Amino acid sequence: MIIDKFYALTSLRPNSKWTMTDDVIDWQDTETTMPTEDEINNEIARLQISHNRKVSYPDIGDQLDDLFKAGAFSTEMTATLQAVKDKYPKE
Repeated sequence: MIIDKFYALTSLRPNSKWTMTDDVIDWQDTETTMPTEDEINNEIARLQISHNRKVSYPDIGDQLDDLFKAGAFSTEMTATLQAVKDKYPKE
């Protein structure tokens, strides 16, 4: 996913009114100020890092399965998870 000005503006000013054509912003909101280029660029970088971090983690199911196998859950949760694994074994 490529984070661009559209995503940055939506993140910075979620309820504002604006349009954009060919990367040119037409700010139509009289209630909020348009972010500066620096603010937009910083938000693009922040959102890109956040996205990259999120997609780099293993799937949450794999994380939880690893915790289960390592014995990191309480006795009750381990029993509950084992019951599901026994009832619906992987093929």
